[in-house]
Amino acid sequence: MAPLLLQLAVLGAALAAAALVLISIVAFTTATKMPALHRHEEEKFFLNAKGQKETLPSIWDSPTKQLSVVVPSYNEEKRLPVMMDEALSYLEKRQKRDPAFTYEVIVVDDGSKDQTSKVAFKYCQKYGSDKVRVITLVKNRGKGGAIRMGIFSSRGEKILMADADGATKFPDVEKLEKGLNDLQPWPNQMAIACGSRAHLEKESIAQRSYFRTLLMYGFHFLVWFLCVKGIRDTQCGFKLFTREAASRTFSSLHVERWAFDVELLYIAQFFKIPIAEIAVNWTEIEGEYIVYCMIVLSQIIQLFSKVSWL
Repeated sequence: MAPLLLQLAVLGAALAAAALVLISIVAFTTATKMPALHRHEEEKFFLNAKGQKETLPSIWDSPTKQLSVVVPSYNEEKRLPVMMDEALSYLEKRQKRDPAFTYEVIVVDDGSKDQTSKVAFKYCQKYGSDKVRVITLVKNRGKGGAIRMGIFSSRGEKILMADADGATKFPDVEKLEKGLNDLQPWPNQMAIACGSRAHLEKESIAQRSYFRTLLMYGFHFLVWFLCVKGIRDTQCGFKLFTREAASRTFSSLHVERWAFDVELLYIAQFFKIPIAEIAVNWTEIEGEYIVYCMIVLSQIIQLFSKVSWL
């Protein structure tokens, strides 16, 4: 098995190198400077449970909750309820065990064309707008942009980003919290705990085609070669930040779409923010994996071809 994995790794690296030239040409001609942090007037408010407008808070305010959960959502009216039911069930039970525990869930509708905001708002009506808030973006910004808008409107001492598809079991947030605490003392109160699926790699290889496996190795090689060292899984959408780490990293973010995770961790390592990689339970959600990888690779090259920052 080991020789086969080695051959796959070599072939994956070769495939990535061959694609690198073409991707670089496209990326170089399309790379842009840091996008303006513009917030439309409608995005400065949220609707409370009674349907009345209230002004959103700011990441620069003092925290008033222990945990904020930011859920980026684009056309997620079908999958969002499963994730929200699991998350809120866990959070409510935890609060009953520990009345001092406080939380909020912020669903960021990233310009959806379906009923995502309406589905999310039902949870606001059920649990109250102090616990569940919905931010509806005027236009689609991309996953990274949506998470940033949610984080910049959060009230938590710690901030968790969690995907709307429910691929990660929500109670695993306790694993991330432990990983975060184990990093103490935190320099300037900054630390990050990343959920990781690296421990599931052997199983995933057995279930994937050779081409997908080659693409996976090529992707991991380029991420390691160009950007992030020491983190095996940069793409898991289950990450926990201290408030200070979230404000520092997301304030410096250029990429708002698929490759934002890679840049986010690159920024964190640049600022010497300690990062823990924590194994979490995860279920693969079907998607266009090949297209996804190519988009991410293209944006990684964009990041290092024209953008000058930090």
